[in-house]
This record gives sequence, C-alpha cells and structure tokens, in this order.
Amino acid sequence: MHTRLSNDDIEKFQKEAQTIANLRHPSIVRILDFDVEDNIPFLVMDHAPNGTLRERHPKGTRLPLHIIVSYVKRVADALQYAHDQRLVHRDVKPENMLLGPNNEVLLSDFGIAVVAHSTLSQTPQMALHTIWHRSRFKVLLARLATNTPWGRWSTNGFAGCIHSMALRL
Repeated sequence: MHTRLSNDDIEKFQKEAQTIANLRHPSIVRILDFDVEDNIPFLVMDHAPNGTLRERHPKGTRLPLHIIVSYVKRVADALQYAHDQRLVHRDVKPENMLLGPNNEVLLSDFGIAVVAHSTLSQTPQMALHTIWHRSRFKVLLARLATNTPWGRWSTNGFAGCIHSMALRL
C-alpha cells in the first residue's frame, strides 16, 4: 500500500525533524540531516555502534543496581533537557536507548515526540498511579525522580516520561 504524504504531513514532519535536530545533549542521538525524498521522510543520525539497551540486556536480565542507576541518570538527564526544550518523548523504552561508541546510553527515536504546548501539570500521584505495585527498584526510580534536579515533577508530561522509563526498565 502506497500512501502519499499530504503537504501538511510533509510540513509537520519537517517542523518536528527540525525541532529534534536542534537538540544538543550528550545523552541524545544527534540528528544530522532530514528530508523527504520520493514522498518518504527520513532522518540521518549519528551512528550508535553498540545496539540498544534491550539487545545488551534482554528482558529478564538482572543487573546490579549501580548499573541501572547510571542508565537512569543519563536517560533522565536527556529527558529533562528535551522537556526544557518543550519536547515530550512519549516512547521511552530500552529499544529506544542506543549504546554509543563508549557504551554510553543515548536516547533515540523521538519519532512520536510531541512539542508540548500546554502548561498542564501532573502531580506525582497522577504520574505514579500504578508504580506502587512495581518492584522496589521502580519505587526507587520514583524517589529519584522526585528528589533530584533532573526529576522534579513539572509540566508538559515530563513526569510521564520518568514514569514510563521506570516501568519499562
């Protein structure tokens, strides 16, 4: 099935791609270029040669807490930066965390990200509505998220990004 992108779709892609390409953070994969060719939108990004976090640690893999915390800090810092740029990722999962040349975690795939236009806030209770029945580690993530500068509960969905990260790790 071949679907032609409308001019509005192309314009929306280019606007979103430009927003993502403007992100400059050591824990976010850089977008080097983007375009639409033959009605196919594409992004050119930095190479992350070591796969994804999910490939490195398949489901069910047990990791030492200090390794998990190091991943969480990098991703949370990247999410805070994106949030500060008024961008909400909305698809935080190990498959979207790439490993760079030095095995550093790089947040990728902002493809379903949205630019946050509202100033609606979420309370920790709203964002953590299901975290109480998760593992102790996930509760630790919730505590980290509420007690660190990069994890203060704020507006435009950042709490949801932290919540999503906690539930998917």
